[in-house]
Amino acid sequence: MVVQQVVEKDKGISVEQKLRDLYELQTVDSEIDKIQILRGELPLEVQDLEDELAGLETRIQNVEDELVELNSAIAKKKTEIEEAQALIKKYESQQDNVRNNREYDSLSKEIEFQTLEIQLCEKRINEFTARLKDKQALSEDSKKIFEERKNDLEIKKKELGDIIAETQKEEEILAKRSEVLSARIEERLITAYRRIRKNARNGLAVVTVQRDACGGCFNHIPPQRQLDIKSRKKIIVCEYCGRILVDDEITGIDK
Repeated sequence: MVVQQVVEKDKGISVEQKLRDLYELQTVDSEIDKIQILRGELPLEVQDLEDELAGLETRIQNVEDELVELNSAIAKKKTEIEEAQALIKKYESQQDNVRNNREYDSLSKEIEFQTLEIQLCEKRINEFTARLKDKQALSEDSKKIFEERKNDLEIKKKELGDIIAETQKEEEILAKRSEVLSARIEERLITAYRRIRKNARNGLAVVTVQRDACGGCFNHIPPQRQLDIKSRKKIIVCEYCGRILVDDEITGIDK
């Protein structure tokens, strides 16, 4: 990768000041990163639990609706059985007053048909009852899991709330400082800085030269390039990782 060098022509702000601002911005943003790392996976865990609870609520509601439908279906079949039994009694009573075998046979067929209807209804009731039992078990299990996840969510939210309470003030101060520094840095530089930060695994876009090497990727930097960095006349980036390079002295750190 060819080394990218930009000769600064802005007379209002020196290159050295721009490098100092960039490094300070990196320091501030890194502190914000540390706070977010301290929170760890808690925000994601909270979100996952909230999503799971929402899914469980939907499942429980659907099961409850199915239970209502099954109970209604069972009640309907029981009513049909009662109606069939009433018809059987009616037809049996009519058989006592038939005038011929044809009428008797006709009533017998009606009785047989209603008897079959009763058997079919009883079969359906047994099927609905079995499904009802399964759905009730599913409902109870879902409600149990819901309560467990609800408790987990409360615990996670408290943990996250405690961490946020401890770090919120510091983070707000750092965030404001980051905004001030970002506004002070010219747009093309801040855009490049954010792009590099986004692509860097550790979020470092501005690094110092450490032991003759890039503080980001640790690849060797030639002596002449180190002299160019120390001169603070140009914005110089690492030819290997693309991070902006600054010397130790500009940060106030002794070698």
